[in-house]
Amino acid sequence: MSAEANPVASSAAIEHLRWALTAQVGPILFGRIIERFGSAQQALGVGVHQLESVEGVGSATAETIVRSRDSVEIAPEIERAEQLGVRIICRDDDEYPPGLRHIPDPPICLYLRGRLEAEDAVAVAIVGARRCSLYGREQAHRFAYQLATRGVTIISGLARGVDSEGHKGAIAAGGRTLAVLGNGLADIYPPENRELAERICRQGAVISELPLRIEPRAENFLPRNRLIAGMSLGVLVVEAAWRSGSLSTAARASEYNREVFAIPGRLDNAQSNGPNALIRDQHAKLVMNADDILEELGEVGKALQSGTAAKTDNAQEEPQLRAVLNEDERRIIDSLD
Repeated sequence: MSAEANPVASSAAIEHLRWALTAQVGPILFGRIIERFGSAQQALGVGVHQLESVEGVGSATAETIVRSRDSVEIAPEIERAEQLGVRIICRDDDEYPPGLRHIPDPPICLYLRGRLEAEDAVAVAIVGARRCSLYGREQAHRFAYQLATRGVTIISGLARGVDSEGHKGAIAAGGRTLAVLGNGLADIYPPENRELAERICRQGAVISELPLRIEPRAENFLPRNRLIAGMSLGVLVVEAAWRSGSLSTAARASEYNREVFAIPGRLDNAQSNGPNALIRDQHAKLVMNADDILEELGEVGKALQSGTAAKTDNAQEEPQLRAVLNEDERRIIDSLD
């Protein structure tokens, strides 16, 4: 690992950060720059004519890149990160998620609160509808709880609905969970999940590739979904309508040779269209419990299956169901014998 320059970022991460904040340089172009010049540090010293030798860089783009690269102020970003308890890591740091190293467009830098651990390489993403049914909330919580009990890290996007219940299920099991945001870490979106984000930081990390002050915008979420897929061994789709972003996460998982799983839903529920179609078209495996997922994860899944027994009996499932009920629903349940 590169030597620490300060508590926020290693010296390598600071060099990468300058490129991450440079206009017109995204993950793919940055990869080409590194391939051409050897390292982020060496590329900082090249001029316009040298940059023109990089695939996809014309003279106008090269001039823009050099002008932006040499004038961008990274000190304020590092100061804000320190104030927020955020660290910045790059591809040269050991903590950088191994799964992201092998996708076509790995982030130049990652901002994170909390910690990434080696065990997070064994992860399953749980994604689905924001406006999910009670069934969807229950199943997201149930699968996250079962998988986390086995030692699987749960990854999701901190959105309302299925995402939130996936994080909560992992936390309830005492396991690890990672939230990947489509905005900068200066704020949490949606705002009602700020407390949940704090709990995630204690049992995992909240992550973004975006500069700290970037607000949540629609165009940020599809790129975010590639990170969820890239960091996972497989993606579980719980509920999703036809045009759901969850289906884009599943598509990226297939592109990255990850497993795709789906929970079937009611035919008269529009939120079931996505997972039902994935199953029908053989793009996803129908799963009924955590074992169905672990069986598809090869030797890693076998090792986890031979460890802690799944908690699937009714007495253990009841707390999971209660966790996804609102106050009125719990009062109804409590009134029944």
